[in-house]
Amino acid sequence: MAEQRIVKWGIMGPGGISDNFATELPHAPGAELVAVAGRSLEKAQAFAEKFGIQRAYGSCEELAADPDVEIVYVGTLHPIHKENALTLLRGGKSVLCEKPFTINAAEASEIADLAHQKGLFLMEAMWTRYLPAIVKVREWLDSGVIGDVRIVKAEFGFDAGWNPEGRLLNKEKGGGTLLDAGIYPVSFASMVYGGEQPSTISSSVRIGETGVDEQFSLLFEYSGGRTASLHSSVRLSMTNEAVIYGTKGRIEIPRFLFAKAATLHVSGEEPVVFKHELEPSGHFYQAIEAMDCLREGRKESEVLTVDETVRIMETLDRIREPWGLKYPSEA
Repeated sequence: MAEQRIVKWGIMGPGGISDNFATELPHAPGAELVAVAGRSLEKAQAFAEKFGIQRAYGSCEELAADPDVEIVYVGTLHPIHKENALTLLRGGKSVLCEKPFTINAAEASEIADLAHQKGLFLMEAMWTRYLPAIVKVREWLDSGVIGDVRIVKAEFGFDAGWNPEGRLLNKEKGGGTLLDAGIYPVSFASMVYGGEQPSTISSSVRIGETGVDEQFSLLFEYSGGRTASLHSSVRLSMTNEAVIYGTKGRIEIPRFLFAKAATLHVSGEEPVVFKHELEPSGHFYQAIEAMDCLREGRKESEVLTVDETVRIMETLDRIREPWGLKYPSEA
């Protein structure tokens, strides 16, 4: 058990996802939120007042220079993740960066290389991997109880409505379903297959009026005939379930993104149901993982290594290449 010393946090980006993180951070034992920064000092100050944070800054550089901050949660829009993460790492801060980690794999590699050079902790905030139900799923997979996994099915989609100026449909802001919602089933497949990425990718996509991907269907193929069937949308309400099929059974995860339960079906046996009521919604589990790593002197999480994060970004690049989808920052 890691020593429960206090870990002092900063937040970069006083937006909605950071609001969730700040709300839940007190559920992580030994966490103390001491600073927040944004491109608008006024917004940072309002965020600080809401959560009782000691200091508010109007730039990432100021946050990176705060000597009390050990680790920063980056909750800005993903087109500026690279800029923020590099600034913080140069300032000696460990980083927990919201998904998608970056716009593309080249940016992810640049961040990973600097963290390695600096000897600093770095982790993608793929919060669902740390939920108790998903931890249980990995335990079932590791035990081999469903045999060899042959097929993974996962989807995540919601109807965001028609708002061409909003983040989700705005190409300038990295909009579209692949980076915002689709990364969840893609990362889930990577987790199930032990970090292995597909050898072949087939896809179908709908590019909307604003030039972003509004929905897609993917078929990943791996060695040995293993596959993953993945779907995502920001214009369709979906069931958001995941199923893992093995040679001896299957695992079902309703609403896998927010997993409160998972059911194990082994041929010839009664189903085993794991349930865990999240308190409040589970965003704090990733903070616990990050702090345990810091307390133990580890530079990355074994649950989601930096290398796997970069390889997932490479997969996302491969997915959209045949779509002809590029973001303005890549021009």
